[in-house]
Amino acid sequence: MKHINKYIAGIAIAALSLSACKKDFLDRQSQTAIGDGFFFNNEKDLQLYTNGLYNFPGWGIYNDDRSTDNAGTTGATEIKNIMIGNPSASTILSGWDWGQLRRANYFLENFRKAPVSEDVLNHYEGVARFFRAMFYIGKVKRYSDVPWYDKTMNVDDTELLMKPRDPRAFVVDKIMEDLAFAAEHVNLTGVSGTLNDGSINRWIVKAYQAKFALYEGTYRKYHSELNLAGTANTFLQLARDVSKEIIDGGKYAVYNTGNPDVDYLNLFNQEDLSGNKEAMLTTFSQNGLRNSGWSETVFGNYEVFPTKDLLQDYLMEDGSYYTSQSNYNTFSFVKEFENRDPRLSQTYAYPGFVLLNVGTYSQGGGLYVQQLAKNFSGYHQIKGFVNDPSDAVQQNLDVPVLRYAEILLAFAEAKAELGELTQSDLDISVNLLRDRVGMVHMTVNPPLDPVQNAKYPMASSSQKSVLLEIRRERRIELALEGYRFDDLMRWNAGKLLEKEQEGIYFSGLGKHDLTGDGVGDIILLPNSESIPAVKEKNELGVEYRYYRAGSFGQDAGVFLKNGTSGTVQTIADNGTFQEPKYYYRPIPQNQVQLNPNLKQIFGW
Repeated sequence: MKHINKYIAGIAIAALSLSACKKDFLDRQSQTAIGDGFFFNNEKDLQLYTNGLYNFPGWGIYNDDRSTDNAGTTGATEIKNIMIGNPSASTILSGWDWGQLRRANYFLENFRKAPVSEDVLNHYEGVARFFRAMFYIGKVKRYSDVPWYDKTMNVDDTELLMKPRDPRAFVVDKIMEDLAFAAEHVNLTGVSGTLNDGSINRWIVKAYQAKFALYEGTYRKYHSELNLAGTANTFLQLARDVSKEIIDGGKYAVYNTGNPDVDYLNLFNQEDLSGNKEAMLTTFSQNGLRNSGWSETVFGNYEVFPTKDLLQDYLMEDGSYYTSQSNYNTFSFVKEFENRDPRLSQTYAYPGFVLLNVGTYSQGGGLYVQQLAKNFSGYHQIKGFVNDPSDAVQQNLDVPVLRYAEILLAFAEAKAELGELTQSDLDISVNLLRDRVGMVHMTVNPPLDPVQNAKYPMASSSQKSVLLEIRRERRIELALEGYRFDDLMRWNAGKLLEKEQEGIYFSGLGKHDLTGDGVGDIILLPNSESIPAVKEKNELGVEYRYYRAGSFGQDAGVFLKNGTSGTVQTIADNGTFQEPKYYYRPIPQNQVQLNPNLKQIFGW
């Protein structure tokens, strides 16, 4: 059962208790509200404080691939604004927040006042250092070089407050020191004595250690502007070794009940993940106590929507490349789903999908027919979508924010980057994920896919063809869970963000079948015509749904590439991704004015 009541209550109390010390240290205010002389008195105090450091994401991960080649959005995002605007340090002001670091450092300066055993002290030191490492991982990803602080500061700490950026290599070494300590000293199980109760355990620390080692290793390998390529393999080897340690530990397993057509989908629609061995870390929800915050907008007709580019990366069910078929770019919606990797129809709403939770889908429930609209792809997302109209079910949704699947993929990718991947490595990693959905196994020497090769011209390994397939597998397995942007950044593949997100292909105006039963469902009209007041019915006696097609700038309900045919268009221009500049963000100008020693880098 969920271990949510006691644990979430503890986090809520911690949030209230610590509210007085959430001032950013850059505000130069002294932190005395807690009063360390009477707070750090027992293990409960240590747990209560560290609960306040927890900041893992929830349901929103299912919308976090927006503005990538996985998903487009009609809303504003930072990278979208950067690529189509005129960005500067005066306009990009978010991200330079340091409150979480101050909270972690304050704890580390005071926790040993608690009269508890050394093992208990080391555990909580490990938890706090883990969260400090997580804080700095975010800063390194965003800014690269950042000031490293391992103590809290007051208004008279002028030298520290005015220090310049520390080099990325130095900061990353400090991150790895924190993670190494945590990986050695944090308890093997969570606060409840189980593996998956929403709290930090040693295996979770190791998982994030492997994740960041893979990130940093590939980032250094593919970003020559850092001049750190010579140290890349050290991180890749660490990612390899730690992920293998987790695999060998035998504590986790791929969720597989023997139902390949639903197991993958069901993993993301469970009300209780506490006993699921794939969910290494879960954000738990309980209706009425800690609601999931779930929203039907994930379905793909409100703001965020999946793309054709992602759909085309899914393999055929026999393992062959979808893009190796003649004229694949002109396949109808129904044909796109024929004989594909089963994860496609467990991620995208497929022909024949029955919708129960209508939410913002104005056409109503029943047999799903795409709702076409301006600036949307026409594809809809069912991964992370709760197809149940009950609010109690929706708000009870648990979110697997760290899956064992990611560790398996990290292991395979690190080995392939190092040029040492074997078939047995694939069989204990990637192929376990394929077994879940009944897909043929990946082999260690697949034919080089020219489409993947063109996407990732920077990819470099003596095992390049299988490395590219592992990248594909990662994209498919982790699709629409918020990983894609970071992956493109570390692979030096930001140019892929320039490609405009496209949707369903239509051969022309007239009637089209979208449910796969051979009967027309919609009628596309030229934009010069009006939708009739009395609508024609199809062979099943159901009224056709009408859309006026046209090009950008025309008065139309759906935009097609050629005006009356082609793929659905969602945006006229994604803008330009400047390299290496847009792999990083500037320090906000107001902070540079406060501390002139903070110099901009990489063209900012």
